Amino acid sequence: MTIRIQSLFLKIFLWFWATVIATGIALIATWIILQPKNVPSPSQTSLSETAWIAGTTVVNEFEQHGASAASAYMEQLGQKTHLKSCLFDASGNVITGGDCANFDGIGAQAVHSDHSTFNMKHGVVRVAVKVRLTSGRTYIYAVEATEHRGPPPSIGPSGFALRWSVAFLVSGIICYLLTRYLTAPILRLREASKQLAQGDFSTRAAAGMEQRRDELGTLVRDFNAMAARIEELVSRQRQLIYDISHELRSPLARLNVALDLGRERKGNDPAFDHMEQDLGCLNDMIGRLLTVAKLDTSTTTIPMTQVDLTELTSQIVRSADFELQQQNGAVRLSSHGEHFVHGNAELLHSAIENVIRNAIRYTGAGNSVDVQLEAAGTAAPAIVRLLVRDYGQGVPEPELLNIFQPFYRVADDRNRESGGTGLGLAIADRVVRIHGGTIQARNATPHGLVVEILIPRTTPINSL
Repeated sequence: MTIRIQSLFLKIFLWFWATVIATGIALIATWIILQPKNVPSPSQTSLSETAWIAGTTVVNEFEQHGASAASAYMEQLGQKTHLKSCLFDASGNVITGGDCANFDGIGAQAVHSDHSTFNMKHGVVRVAVKVRLTSGRTYIYAVEATEHRGPPPSIGPSGFALRWSVAFLVSGIICYLLTRYLTAPILRLREASKQLAQGDFSTRAAAGMEQRRDELGTLVRDFNAMAARIEELVSRQRQLIYDISHELRSPLARLNVALDLGRERKGNDPAFDHMEQDLGCLNDMIGRLLTVAKLDTSTTTIPMTQVDLTELTSQIVRSADFELQQQNGAVRLSSHGEHFVHGNAELLHSAIENVIRNAIRYTGAGNSVDVQLEAAGTAAPAIVRLLVRDYGQGVPEPELLNIFQPFYRVADDRNRESGGTGLGLAIADRVVRIHGGTIQARNATPHGLVVEILIPRTTPINSL
């Protein structure tokens, strides 16, 4: 067992004993509070009666036969009843008896009292009574006995319930505090892990948790170190993609110039048309790749204004519908009312167009694409929901999250024969996140794919 394991073990061990001690203290306090007060002990009452009866006999023996006779009677009484006794005169002076020194205090108290005097210490009960004769003389007779306790009085259902309630309450509070102490950093670490998994590589666990001197503190420090390393690697990868894409533009431009020169020298040739088509695809792919890289690495502020998302989506749908009609299909838009968002019109146009054209590409000949624009939810802040559904083969469930990654393709249904560069949904994902929204995909029933975009909604300026 290492020192780190011992640190957490020691905390749990101490918390356990703190719970036991606190619960014990609470039970003792409850017992003291519920203990009956000012109720005379039955043993003291019976001992007082015994002392008065025995004292009368002892005094008579003393009056008739002297101190030796009284002492002999007291000795016989002690053998039978296991009581120690002593006889005093009216002034508190010892007349006879054994261990009378133990009765000095109570004997002196009885001199000035007209009632029986009780004294109990360490389980020993002492009783002193005054015995008055018809002649007018007064004596003090003291008796000592060990208290014999009977079974404890019944506490009753209410007292029993109260004691157990106190025990459960105290132990519950301490266990709750312990659970909170142990699980709070784990829950915060879980939340940070979710943010990291969603692409926020700047996420770190709370700095205060790193100061803990136990295993959880070590775990938090390791997590933050891992997150920093991942952020560094991803940043380098994105910068590399941006640099390579940017550098490819120059040789691509030279290839286009070389293609034009070749046509001038050789005339029109079908091979040149194929080359031009491939160069166009390559140029488009590099342009999209640069867009992804800029969205990932750019630190400049993106200008944003109020955008009419209804009008923007209508323009894209009209253009896409004209294209899909060539395949005996249609793009249908369902929208009610105006929906405004705070964003960049150019980026939003690119994101929505990429999603719709991706649906057109995979919906299949003769099928349609449904686009629905609506307000989502009634709680503030308001949200605009954009749903784009195709009627293709869909995507395997485990791969739904991966389709928003650059160049990711589903091997069976979404291959390069269907066209595209695998960057459209990646661009849409980054644009939506820049606008504070979310994008996700799910399979439709009985077949097809639904892409859902949620973006915060704003109030039109002209309505303020």
